[in-house]
Amino acid sequence: MELREALTTRRSVRKFTDYIVTDDEIMELMQAAQCAPSWSNTQCWEFIIIRDRDLVRKVVETFSETNPARKCSEAASVLIACCAKSDLPGYRDGVKRTRFDSWYMFDLGIAVQNILLRAHDLGLGSVVVGSLDHVKCATLLNVKAPYELVCILPVGKPVELKKEGPARKDLSVFMHRDGFGLK
Repeated sequence: MELREALTTRRSVRKFTDYIVTDDEIMELMQAAQCAPSWSNTQCWEFIIIRDRDLVRKVVETFSETNPARKCSEAASVLIACCAKSDLPGYRDGVKRTRFDSWYMFDLGIAVQNILLRAHDLGLGSVVVGSLDHVKCATLLNVKAPYELVCILPVGKPVELKKEGPARKDLSVFMHRDGFGLK
């Protein structure tokens, strides 16, 4: 699959078949994350691969009650807990180099996007789950400071591939030239 096709056809998937994602496919996803750029090449991310069905159920129980991803996450072949070391990005030689305290979110987001695109390329699907009790889930997965549990990715084979996605803003809405507000 060409990159442009992957970018324009990837969709959030909330319905999975009973296909079991293979260890080789998981390694492909992790290698995609490994390729992501990061602040000073800190590669602050950590991923927990969750296959144990009892643990999957417990993780899903930490999701918000109204989260539409609850049902699909229990049916997913695997969950990937996406974590990051919060005290690495944004610093160089021990000195803070940006005003943003959560640069790790940016770096992890790039790695997660790589995972999502590679999953799509492999015929798999996922959705980013961020509406959950992060403290409870982190405790369950033994994630401790300075690491932060940021999101969960349920991964599986989509029941159907959606051709059309939600409408996207026109470029003129968010693209500026030579200064904000200058169209």
